[in-house]
Amino acid sequence: MTTTDNSGDVRLSGISKTYGSFTAVHPLDLTVPQGSFFALLGASGCGKTTTLRMIAGLEEPTLGTVHLGDQDVTHLPPYKRPVNTVFQSYALFPHLDIFENVAFGLRRRGIKSVKKQVEEMLELVQLGEQARKKPHQLSGGQQQRVAVARALINHPKVLLLDEPLGALDLKLRRQMQLELKRIQMEVGITFIHVTHDQEEAMTMADTVAVMNAGRVEQLGSPADLYENPQTTFVANFLGTSNLIEAEVDSTSGDDIVLKAGGGKLSLPSARCSAPAATGGKVLVGIRPEKISLTAAADAGEIPEGRNRITGRIVDSSFIGVSTQYVIDSPVCPEFEVYAQNIDRDARLVPGAEVVLHWNPAHTFGLDAAQDIDAGVETVEEEAA
Repeated sequence: MTTTDNSGDVRLSGISKTYGSFTAVHPLDLTVPQGSFFALLGASGCGKTTTLRMIAGLEEPTLGTVHLGDQDVTHLPPYKRPVNTVFQSYALFPHLDIFENVAFGLRRRGIKSVKKQVEEMLELVQLGEQARKKPHQLSGGQQQRVAVARALINHPKVLLLDEPLGALDLKLRRQMQLELKRIQMEVGITFIHVTHDQEEAMTMADTVAVMNAGRVEQLGSPADLYENPQTTFVANFLGTSNLIEAEVDSTSGDDIVLKAGGGKLSLPSARCSAPAATGGKVLVGIRPEKISLTAAADAGEIPEGRNRITGRIVDSSFIGVSTQYVIDSPVCPEFEVYAQNIDRDARLVPGAEVVLHWNPAHTFGLDAAQDIDAGVETVEEEAA
């Protein structure tokens, strides 16, 4: 739903939050357009929830201002802001049925005739049949939808969602991602969604801000962030990237020619966010699903003009839609390749010599001064 009405824009200007000597959010400028589905994505402790709480009025900014449309709400208490928040815990009233949970905000404002509004809201979240049940009689996904209905019935200009799907199992979470997106498109108001789940952010949001250590690393559409990461953190945190340390050999037309592991690779200049002087270092990135795998014996069949690397398969995992390979190569000891299971080559097993090849247009270049492993989640972090 597009609109020229910008009364629901959220504008953060130079907003920051410090606790003593610790800076949770560094000065941040951010505009969330009216009617968009916006995600703040990042690992635990990156500042995303603190940013959300400053928009909600639950946290006072140390510096900067929060505007909703033309209204400066920086110092307004939460109940005076046209904003509602849905938390991971749902916070439903256990003694009230679903109808009364949704009606609560209206009744508190002294509105007498609530039936029509509540029924419309329950229809929106597809819970019309459940109106007289208590929260404990509903599934987690249904309780989540009640919490959304209860927030939306107050007609906020902005709905804030703080890890709203974190308590649901994977299948239900995927269903709720689509459900929340549908609701947002139907009501057309601004949704700001905090999550650490990359797939969740990319499935639901029009625009994603990737946060790291209190700063926004990169802002853009899910496709743009994935295809054109500007930092190693974004490249590694959103999906998986193979990053190769390479040296600039020369430039050829619109391409940069790089030396890596005794071979040459081509990178479009427009897809390199690093300075590319001859002799300088660049990190070359390629996503695992962009790479084709060919047995070394068939290397002569690979078309000209493709980037290619030789290697040996050290591990393979069949996961249904694809097989995930780990390749030991001169440029990278653990090169990952995801091959779709269309025509499986029985020769592609651990120990096999292979050629990895891909279209140079899918390559991206990053500043080699960065930490090559920034944004890589460890098993310990995922369990936290």
